Amino acid sequence: MVFSVSFCTYSSTQSTREWFRTYRHLSTSGFLSFCQFTTSGPSIGGSVPCSSGMRFASYVLGLVGSAYVALGQTLPLHTSSRWILDANNARVKFRCVNWAGHLEANVPEGLNKQSIDYITTWIHQQGFNCVRLTYSIDHALSPNLLVSDSFTAAAAASNTSLASLTSAYSAAVQANPFLQNATTSDVFAAVVDSLWSKGIMTILDNHVSKASWCCNLTDGNGWWDTASGYNSENSRYFVTADWLNGLQAMATWAKGHPGIVAMSLRNELRQYLLQDLNGGDDWYNYVTQAATLVHQTNPDLLVVVGGVSSATDLSTVRTRNLNTSAWTGKHVWEFHAYSFTLTFLNLLGSCNVTQGAYDTFDGFLMQPGQPFTGPLFLSEFGVGLTGGPNQGLSDQDNSYLTCLVSYMTNTDAEWSIWALQGSYYVREGIVDYDESWGMMSHDWSGWRNPAFPSMLGKMWNVTQSP
Repeated sequence: MVFSVSFCTYSSTQSTREWFRTYRHLSTSGFLSFCQFTTSGPSIGGSVPCSSGMRFASYVLGLVGSAYVALGQTLPLHTSSRWILDANNARVKFRCVNWAGHLEANVPEGLNKQSIDYITTWIHQQGFNCVRLTYSIDHALSPNLLVSDSFTAAAAASNTSLASLTSAYSAAVQANPFLQNATTSDVFAAVVDSLWSKGIMTILDNHVSKASWCCNLTDGNGWWDTASGYNSENSRYFVTADWLNGLQAMATWAKGHPGIVAMSLRNELRQYLLQDLNGGDDWYNYVTQAATLVHQTNPDLLVVVGGVSSATDLSTVRTRNLNTSAWTGKHVWEFHAYSFTLTFLNLLGSCNVTQGAYDTFDGFLMQPGQPFTGPLFLSEFGVGLTGGPNQGLSDQDNSYLTCLVSYMTNTDAEWSIWALQGSYYVREGIVDYDESWGMMSHDWSGWRNPAFPSMLGKMWNVTQSP
């Protein structure tokens, strides 16, 4: 399906998601008040006068809604060299947003603010083609917990009042009535299936073992408990056997939800004190076990692997490659980069130095023809979105983002912004915690900072292919 847009002397033919992005920018500028849109495709066609941008949006979204699943990727996905490809060998570029579901309530955030359909429709309208959906091993191993019981348990786990979490649960039921009799697994299923009904893929990310905010070196979720150099501060909840069982359970569950195209093995692996002093043996061992298990359980899924030091350092595979033959054609690398990331610390303030660090620790994996070559997914990056002098961004975040956007534009790599959620049911002991880094406003009604999407520039585009 193609949308042709013609107004005055401007015309363009674009893919569906690019078209919606154009529409979004035009609608915010007021340009839709005097334009004419023509749509063509296998199931819709005709000319639509758009004296009202909002009326036109409703018209097109109604037309596309029923046909959009056909516009999704041809599955399953696979990898070749540094590319993610669909079943027809066409490139698929992840342009995702992170949606947290790994905190104490053990369901995706925001359902006390809006309906699932409202949120997934908003994601679709902004041009994202995937969601990195986080979960805990607590959830993976207890998926049949009633949502009502999960919110009750969340109060004790977060040391907050039961009344506050009961109120959040009641608001969630009001916005999403099915929650009254639903399990936490039902909620994840509803989110994933709603996303896929709009052509949006899901990447499941095991964020933590014990459901809680992440990450630091004392939260007990950082490193395998059976690895060398055990210390309780960093590993007391990261029970290796439970982790493997949880991954297998989620890979099995994903078989019933075609919109799930990938699984990330673990968020931000982070060594502490005497951990990871054996040349990376623990990382190679446990990553291989997990990736093999996920692939054997659900061969359709891509397997996403991050490095050490909070998913910032994959440099060891330059000289000691990870053997991915047990999940061949399904391997994806991931890394994270923030303005505060120590791995990429740049005291000189030079973008060239920062980009050189990106290449040294992670970007080299996109080099063609190497044993380690694979797609590289920037699965977390982000900034504070309000209060700064640069369209809401602080000077530090603005400098960081400008440099990162340049790097990502030049490499045309996969990405996922942190984060969708404008608020949390509870985070770090605070009920209704406001997420200043959230794309959505506190009430989940729209953009927290409408200027932000244009700051990503050509990261939205697909500029390279096999």
